[in-house]
Amino acid sequence: MSGTYSAGGARLGFGDSGSGLPVVFLHPTPLDRDYWRPLCKRILSAQPEGVRALVPDLRGHGVSELGDGLPAGDFARVPDAPVLTIAQLAQDVLALLDHLELAGAVFAGCSIGGYVLLELWRRAPERMRGLAFVCSKPQPDAEANLAKRAATIAQARSGGVAGLFDGMAQSLVGAAARARNPAMVAEVRARMTLSVEALVAVQAGLAVRPDSLPTVATISVPVLAIAGGADPSVAPEEMKAFEAAPGGCAFHLLPEAGHFAAYEQPDEVAALISAWLRTFERA
Repeated sequence: MSGTYSAGGARLGFGDSGSGLPVVFLHPTPLDRDYWRPLCKRILSAQPEGVRALVPDLRGHGVSELGDGLPAGDFARVPDAPVLTIAQLAQDVLALLDHLELAGAVFAGCSIGGYVLLELWRRAPERMRGLAFVCSKPQPDAEANLAKRAATIAQARSGGVAGLFDGMAQSLVGAAARARNPAMVAEVRARMTLSVEALVAVQAGLAVRPDSLPTVATISVPVLAIAGGADPSVAPEEMKAFEAAPGGCAFHLLPEAGHFAAYEQPDEVAALISAWLRTFERA
């Protein structure tokens, strides 16, 4: 089932399937919620009576509107860029929980989705039963990343997003997945539908996201961390920082997975997440 709800002046979309333990899945950028489709299909098949998968399109992605009036000026390298903050994305997710009248849930996030989980923990830890991170990290952008985001914004503004997305589809899917299924690059590319304005706002928001290493040290619920050994954006060593979470962290490395690990290897990632979710069913 698909639905919509309103948050912060925008109309946002989400998928809702299964029943039981609510699990919110937050996708990476520049993809939409379809990123989680292969994995959720496997999880729901393995636990048809035990999991309710809630999969929103983040603001500006998929069917979700970007909204008006985004603030500018926070990203010093591009001071006129509108900024879609991680804080706004977290507020959108909390609004979804309120819309569905859910007191809490388990959460899974890939890349920017994981950054949103960390902000959610800072804002509403009482609503989070567990956090699963896939190819995401708690560290802020290093200087090289900030320069790259400024260059990406400049390229999008001057030449549009098509060339950028063509490159991302190639580089963010691991080489092993491309070799096994050459069509995957085209599948991923088809889900990159952000406008220039949305891409600029997302890149600026990623650039100014806070250092979440101190946040990790406060996470008192179970954490699952799944890293891709062929991920060009998030190193496994960076993800090992989640092992400092006092609630405990189960860390797994998928040696051949790229940045879109859950789409590239849905069987492997679904098996890891399903086993982890069963611990909540017994709790």
